[in-house]
Amino acid sequence: MTVLGNLLVMVALCKDRQLRRKKTNYFIVSLAFADLMVAVVVMPFAAIELTTGQWRYGEIFCLVRTSLDVLLTTASILHLCCIALDRYYAICCQPLVYRNKMTPVRVTLMLGGCWVIPFFISFLPVMQSWHTIGIEDVIEERTFNSSSNDTSCVFVVNRPYALICSAVAFYIPLGLMILAYQRIYITAMCHARQIGTLQRAGSAPYQAPHQHYLSSEQHRSSRMRIETKAAKTLAVIMGCFCLCWAPFFVTNVVDPFIGYSVPWQMWTAWLWLGYINSGLNPFLYAFLNRAFRRAFLMILCCGDERFMHQGSFGPSRPFSGSANGTSIALRLSFLPNRSYSDNSRRILSNEIESQESTAGL
Repeated sequence: MTVLGNLLVMVALCKDRQLRRKKTNYFIVSLAFADLMVAVVVMPFAAIELTTGQWRYGEIFCLVRTSLDVLLTTASILHLCCIALDRYYAICCQPLVYRNKMTPVRVTLMLGGCWVIPFFISFLPVMQSWHTIGIEDVIEERTFNSSSNDTSCVFVVNRPYALICSAVAFYIPLGLMILAYQRIYITAMCHARQIGTLQRAGSAPYQAPHQHYLSSEQHRSSRMRIETKAAKTLAVIMGCFCLCWAPFFVTNVVDPFIGYSVPWQMWTAWLWLGYINSGLNPFLYAFLNRAFRRAFLMILCCGDERFMHQGSFGPSRPFSGSANGTSIALRLSFLPNRSYSDNSRRILSNEIESQESTAGL
């Protein structure tokens, strides 16, 4: 599932020109590549060791496998953080600010950082055995099982490495994601309320009292649905991330301070729970994207032209853009005889422009 889902995301970006126009989609496809490598390089050897109960590939390859594990999973988490920051700038800032912040050069630097930073907490310290300083006896005891003469590829770390690695790979990105999505949710709700106010102001002079009451109720109900959907979407994104990785990184920090007494069964369960996140990411960040879904249908249906323009917005359709995990309904089909003040038009224009930068996400 992890291989197919992430491979489909990468093929979609290569084939669909519209997807390549959005800066955020480059983070998504890079995330898909990291998760694909987790499924191809890391998971199979972890599964073999889990089922056979021993490591048969030597000490050097054990270090390489461990380094790749830390590198790819950390890169995946950092990509999630960059996606949150990109969506924060797209929704919470003016369009001009977003274009100035998320230039192609800055996007490239952010993508490079997602791959370079994990190297300094994976290959560099692991291959130099910095993570084993002071706990050599613990590692030797767990690597070799005297009763069965089997060897294991264990990854036990000392306190400094556990704290630094966990902070870089999880706790700092988690804090940034919480702050970004909190601001996104607040801004999205403000946008929804402003648009609802403009709609009511434009329709009020042309409605009878009972019609105005019904319209107000409809606007209130629509706004509640938008707020509920936004809250649920952000809760799913953050909930899946925390559920998959928090148990592992909490255990990773606590274990060195309690004498490495956490059972290996618990370590294995938490590690595979983190691997599952690589299979969920395509569904959370791509399959929920209207433009990606259209590309997927084109690929899976062998280029059927019925899906070429699916999801395009006509001039008289309500624009329902899902921006950064939150859905903001922008009604564009105003009646021709409705008059708005210059201030109202300016606000509505700014709202529409700010959402168009991430339409379909």
